[in-house]
Amino acid sequence: AVPLRYPPLDCTGCPIMSALSHHHRPHEPLVGGLPAGAHDGKSAETRHLRPGEMSSGTTIIAIPFPGGVVLGADSRVSTGTYVANRVSDKIAQLHDRIWCCRSGSAADTQALTDYVKHYLSQLAVETGRVPTVKVAAHLMRKLCYENKDNLMAGVIIGGWDPVDGGSVYNIPLGGSCIKMPWAIGGSGSTFIYGLCDSEFKDGMSKEETNRLVKLALSHAMARDGSSGGIIRTVTVTEADNEREYVPGDQLPFGP
Repeated sequence: AVPLRYPPLDCTGCPIMSALSHHHRPHEPLVGGLPAGAHDGKSAETRHLRPGEMSSGTTIIAIPFPGGVVLGADSRVSTGTYVANRVSDKIAQLHDRIWCCRSGSAADTQALTDYVKHYLSQLAVETGRVPTVKVAAHLMRKLCYENKDNLMAGVIIGGWDPVDGGSVYNIPLGGSCIKMPWAIGGSGSTFIYGLCDSEFKDGMSKEETNRLVKLALSHAMARDGSSGGIIRTVTVTEADNEREYVPGDQLPFGP
């Protein structure tokens, strides 16, 4: 049998081999003193911010329960490694019983929530009915999707309406819109998927849902450098909206 001959392996153009190499090759351009594409100390969430733009590198969460929904968020807003605001409010009210948790660029998400709030109030006047959470979520989705090349916004829409009761919609960076049994988002969410999977149960009471929201947020804030400060929550029911906060030195879990 004739032995097979293989051509020599050339890995110069392979992105995987390039990533594995720890040495700067002379022909590589330097960007800010680092080889092009090298880690620059910024997270994936903050790397694409425009100069001076604030990131609410974040942990946000919303969990519905029979009769309503609990939304929660941390309060840290950063620009690079500098904490620009340690007590920011990342939960915005869109209508009487509809709220939005914001993550990504603070400027982008503030503009989006202002637009949706305006459209919902206009819709309520024109139709004479309370807008549903679903309508609010799809308005937000339309704005995010059609402007996805110019925005960095991941939001969670939650609230109560007479049609669906308490409901939660997740709108991540690409502009898709998914109704969820519970939703988490932001840079800190990756640390708490397992916790939420194990602790969430269908039909939880208002008190149990509140406890889980605060526990999950405090775990994420302990692990994620871009999340921190205090916990803010909003409990939305048919009757009213209850706002609460937990100071940073009274979190259910912490280092």
